[in-house]
Amino acid sequence: MTALKHDQSKQRYEVEVAPNYWAHLDYLEHNGALTITHTFVPDELRGQGCGKTLMETVLADIEANNLKVRPVCSYAVVYLERHSQWQHLLAK
Repeated sequence: MTALKHDQSKQRYEVEVAPNYWAHLDYLEHNGALTITHTFVPDELRGQGCGKTLMETVLADIEANNLKVRPVCSYAVVYLERHSQWQHLLAK
């Protein structure tokens, strides 16, 4: 299982994408929807599927907590366009 940290006070999810390497996703929460404003993967791990791991881990947590998402970050926008299984999480 992928390690996940959710710091609501900082509005940030952190996911361990490789041993001792953490990616993060920043958001703004409003009325049960998380506006994804930024994603980050360490430079040395880019292009290795870590962004996908970050998104899938975070989206699963968002779904489990009955929240919705509004992607603003360019990576999140493209990811959600390409992965229809998460479309039900998009805020109207």
